[in-house]
Amino acid sequence: MLYFHFTLLCENIFASFIKFFFNKRINQFVYFLIGFIVHGPAGPLVAPLGSSVVLLCYVDELLLMEDLEGEWRRTDSEALVHLYQDGESRPEAQQQDYYDRAYFFTDQIQHGNFSLRLDNLRAEDEGRYTCRVYSQQDSGETEVQIKHECLIVSGSDRSVSAYDGEDVTLSCSVDSHIKPEHIEKVLWRKTDGNILVLLYQNNETLPDSSDEQYRDRVEFFTAEIPKGNFSLRLKSVRTEDKGVYMCLVFAGGLSANATAELEQMGESTNKTNIKLCLFPLNLNEQPCWQWQFLLAPPTVQII
Repeated sequence: MLYFHFTLLCENIFASFIKFFFNKRINQFVYFLIGFIVHGPAGPLVAPLGSSVVLLCYVDELLLMEDLEGEWRRTDSEALVHLYQDGESRPEAQQQDYYDRAYFFTDQIQHGNFSLRLDNLRAEDEGRYTCRVYSQQDSGETEVQIKHECLIVSGSDRSVSAYDGEDVTLSCSVDSHIKPEHIEKVLWRKTDGNILVLLYQNNETLPDSSDEQYRDRVEFFTAEIPKGNFSLRLKSVRTEDKGVYMCLVFAGGLSANATAELEQMGESTNKTNIKLCLFPLNLNEQPCWQWQFLLAPPTVQII
């Protein structure tokens, strides 16, 4: 029985060795045919200024790591961001702008991970970076784009005109890369008097926050909020509504605003004329009366 178990153990060890040897040969053959692949992130990295970002860069498991070297460069200028060579990080080779800000994860390089951590993100760091990995036989690369997170709020370039009693829309939209759930607060104010018109906070509209003169006359287009549209609908425009309005947006520690101007045009031009002519017995005279309705009691003119 002991002999049987020993024989079975030897067979398993031999089978594992054959499998390992065969897989290694297959991997080497694949590497010989196509080289190695350097992987990076699926899309651009978006982060606020002053934060840290990780630029992904790693290679297949097929490679012998002792043969590898890696470097990060700016794609546009070829400026050296960081270098790994002869089995160690080379910070002295970095361009000065990245010294003490760009680091490899040195304990992960043995696993093929050449990702780079960039600290204290600056506006000038925005752009494309290339990670190149070299072996004795081949090389590969991937590209990473950094975008510093900025909050862009857009309004309308033109003033909005309205007559008494009409409804108007004041435009305000947030850059689409900001997710609605990350927007902390949006508020509309009338700049003269600093009057709060409407508030959006904690993912909900707070109509009770509106100043009394706007209450029940203002609203957001709720279905458009997921698209970053925080335009304001102002109903039944009044003469005192004329002025400049500001849309302020707060998200991720950032803030931005856009303005919209409302011009009041007076009374509505929607009117109806009714002309009534009476024909007396004396056909030489023809008095006529005309009624004009102008959002007010009718007036009578004799013509």
